[in-house]
Amino acid sequence: MTRRPTARRRSGRSNKRQQRKNDRLIGLLVAAAVAIGLAVAVVNWMVAHWWVLIVIGTLAVSAGGGWLYRQQQKARWEAVHAQGLRYGLPQLDALHHSRFEDAVRDLMRRDGCQDAVRVGGSGDLGADVKATDPYGRRWVIQCKHRRNGLAGSAVGTPDLQVLNGTARQVHGADIAVIVTNGRVTAPAVAFAEQQRLHVVDRHTLGAWASGSHPLWGLLRGVPPPRKPNSLS
Repeated sequence: MTRRPTARRRSGRSNKRQQRKNDRLIGLLVAAAVAIGLAVAVVNWMVAHWWVLIVIGTLAVSAGGGWLYRQQQKARWEAVHAQGLRYGLPQLDALHHSRFEDAVRDLMRRDGCQDAVRVGGSGDLGADVKATDPYGRRWVIQCKHRRNGLAGSAVGTPDLQVLNGTARQVHGADIAVIVTNGRVTAPAVAFAEQQRLHVVDRHTLGAWASGSHPLWGLLRGVPPPRKPNSLS
């Protein structure tokens, strides 16, 4: 007599679970029917109003074409701006040292070094600008800005020693350069010649920044190209 109520309870629970499953199944079928109905209605509307699709497609193509045109114009303008980039020495003198590094980077880009990047800052290990020229040569440049130009402190041998110690071994330079808008001491110039380093002093910087010749056209003893190039 005590087992029959338990059997009834189990039967009731089983019926409730089955009912919930049936309810979920019915809900899914209703949702699927509604989705199919909506899809059919949309397709029928599109068939009846095909011209709307043409208008939307035309607008999308026009918008895409306009965006592409603007991007092309922007690229052309940037190329023209880079090709015409010029700096006078007074402009360079007035720059903050970080902006001076930016200017050197931009001049390298003007000369065709598309990957030129400024890396100056704490822990730069003697490299303020890195670039690869169109001939495949890797440039590592250390910048020494003097706000007072020639009246500022001269770049000395210790500065060249830092560049010499890291440019090739750490940064993989083919051409290691120090650029300054100020003076360079005679011992530093002699050290640079001994170690195959290149010095861009105020005079050379002025010719490079205000002219149209690439930096490698103004320096002596630059290594030959690594690879053939259309500019060769």
